Amino acid sequence: MNCVFVQIRCTPGTAYRVAKDITLREIHSELYSTSGEFDLLLKLYIPAEDDVGKFINDNLLDIAGIERTLTTLTFRAF
Repeated sequence: MNCVFVQIRCTPGTAYRVAKDITLREIHSELYSTSGEFDLLLKLYIPAEDDVGKFINDNLLDIAGIERTLTTLTFRAF
C-alpha cells in the first residue's frame, strides 16, 4: 500500500460538502479541515498495484467543488 496525502482547495463555500462527498466514497484513511492555502487534507492508502495518478483522478477529482489539489507521495516511515 502506498500512503498518499492530498491537499485540496475547494471553491469558496463548498468545503463541507466536498468533505462529505469524500467520506461517502470511503477511500480515505483520514480527512482534516485545514487553514492556509488549502481547505482539506486527505490521507489515503492506494494499493501498490494501482497507478497513483489514475486512482486519484478516478476516485477524487470528479467531485464538484474541488478547485485544485496537491499530492504528496510518501516513501518510507521512520
